[in-house]
Amino acid sequence: MKKLILFFLCSLIALTAISNPLKLTDSILLKSPNGKIAVVFNNKKGFNYSVKFNHNQILLNNEVDLLVNNHPSFSECTKKIKTFKRNSVNTIINVPVSERRKQITDQYNELIIQYNGPYSICFRAYNNGVAYRIVTSFKDSVYINNEVAKFNFRLPTEGWLPLIHKRDDSDIFHTSYEEAYPFVKIDSLSNNDLAYNPVLLKQNNSPKIAITESDLLDYPGMFLKGTSTNALQGVFAPYPEQEITTKELYPETLVTKRANYIAHVSGKRTYPWRIMMIAPEDKDLPNNDLVYQLATPNKISDVSWVHSGKATDEWIININLFNIPFKPGINTATYKYYIDFAKRFGFDRIMMDAGWSDTKDLFKITPGISMDTLTAYAKEKGIKISMWTAAVTLNKQLDSALDQFNKWGIDFIMTDFIDRDDQKTVQFYERIAKACAAHKIMIMYHGAYPPKGFNRTYPNAITREGVMGSEYNIWSTKVTPSHDLTLPFTRMLAGSFDYEPGFLNNANNASFRNVEGAPISFGTRCHQLAMFVVYDNPMQIFSGNPSQGYQEIPFMELLGSIPTDWDDTKIIAASVSENIITARRKGNDWYIGGMNNWAPIDQRINFDFLDNGNYTATICKDGINADKYAADYEITNVFINNQSQINIHSAPGGGFLIKLIKK
Repeated sequence: MKKLILFFLCSLIALTAISNPLKLTDSILLKSPNGKIAVVFNNKKGFNYSVKFNHNQILLNNEVDLLVNNHPSFSECTKKIKTFKRNSVNTIINVPVSERRKQITDQYNELIIQYNGPYSICFRAYNNGVAYRIVTSFKDSVYINNEVAKFNFRLPTEGWLPLIHKRDDSDIFHTSYEEAYPFVKIDSLSNNDLAYNPVLLKQNNSPKIAITESDLLDYPGMFLKGTSTNALQGVFAPYPEQEITTKELYPETLVTKRANYIAHVSGKRTYPWRIMMIAPEDKDLPNNDLVYQLATPNKISDVSWVHSGKATDEWIININLFNIPFKPGINTATYKYYIDFAKRFGFDRIMMDAGWSDTKDLFKITPGISMDTLTAYAKEKGIKISMWTAAVTLNKQLDSALDQFNKWGIDFIMTDFIDRDDQKTVQFYERIAKACAAHKIMIMYHGAYPPKGFNRTYPNAITREGVMGSEYNIWSTKVTPSHDLTLPFTRMLAGSFDYEPGFLNNANNASFRNVEGAPISFGTRCHQLAMFVVYDNPMQIFSGNPSQGYQEIPFMELLGSIPTDWDDTKIIAASVSENIITARRKGNDWYIGGMNNWAPIDQRINFDFLDNGNYTATICKDGINADKYAADYEITNVFINNQSQINIHSAPGGGFLIKLIKK
């Protein structure tokens, strides 16, 4: 009987996917599960689609095409539909290393249109966005000359775009993905203005729209350029035809000539998802999981050895330690000191950043370092060691280097200075992740494009940079509180990022200075502390000075106790570039982080999201003088339940952290 019922259910599901005749003049409609978002397809003149929210059009006649060398283009084949089918999906994704939550509800309505020819297109409508991807079925491999992804906005549009600043004679597609997010009008951007994604866009009386991508594998990433109109056009780096490797201290591979195509691919494949997140409220954005949902599931099977963590890093402060009986530097004594610090304050690892070896040869260990001594000492203390590498060098010495890391007990490495996302470089990411997985090593990419779902496909690629973070305080004035408050609504939409917070030198706008060896952050101490909760990153790195940390024991004990993976996340309040309050649960306990820009703010925190019961709350907030002395803070303890409310005042560039332990 059970088999009969199962057969009936499978047959019923299959019926929803049976081919349906459709005339070319017909429009096709796809709605989100809650009915608020609708996608309308038009096949009368090529292929385009429009997007509505609550019956109001927000995107109009968006263009899609794929130009394949010596073959008809996608648009040429859309003149006749062969079949189309609909699916409704509502399932659960279990997340092995949870940036926001252990389980993600994956609910959407799907429409797949098959044309007469080697093309089909798949659209999905979610309650918080729309995504599409092209699928091809050519017999042999093909060269992709270009892809068309044009986003036309119905109303005048402005937004936050990380515009790339090209060096005079450099390749425009060579970038570290570390830019600010200026607020600009879209029609002011020409085709010379290029941004990487995600970008966040705003129209009057409409929800915000974020454009990004997911499942970027064996294909170049999407940039977006202006059109001098109310539209943005997708741009893709052509394939690198000629390259050189620089001879600088930190070597990089630069493209000196690009081909006249963007990718050489298998004829039968899916292409990356083009995503439009739709957010009626700002607080809907930092919790949007579409990029993860749309990525290819885990390719490495056993991920039991992949785990979150929290590390120290010495590079940003230039190892400027004090109150110690030895000369600090890249030496065994210094790294022992960092291991002791990590053990004392609840970190599980240290990072040995650039300098532990010759940057061009991972087997030329810097004199003064004994890896055998350090690895034995770290093992004795229960602390892991992580190591920096240059991407060029790691690529050259990959197998032997990973073998050596295994011998040392290294389970996490960083590789740096990649700075591209053309097809060849995207292939590099996957090759390195696979090799590391075979050695049970986690990896973080620096000088890297945002993850775009790669961490679902390769969970050992646990995080990456692709953000203008703490290090910029050494040499610039760009990392302002407003910048910090833009990141959760832009860069973070594409996955976690390694900002490296935790500066213990803090300043207001007037007192900020660039100080090498003793860098200062814009904003308050609590602004820095809150980043450990507000920013997604399952491998957070503390970049402050341990010698200062030893002088502030309660503060460092609080910082060190913050988890880096979470069972659930809620955004309590949010406004792009202005403020955010994020609450995250780990087991029965909650951690709440709040940050604001240069405008001081008074906020009432309501705890109605808590379960029944009492909680001990440790509150770290801006001190009474934090507006002038930004390192001023106070730590208090109170009892809280789900009926409680508290008022918190945050200074300019301020923040707070609340740790709630259930009794």
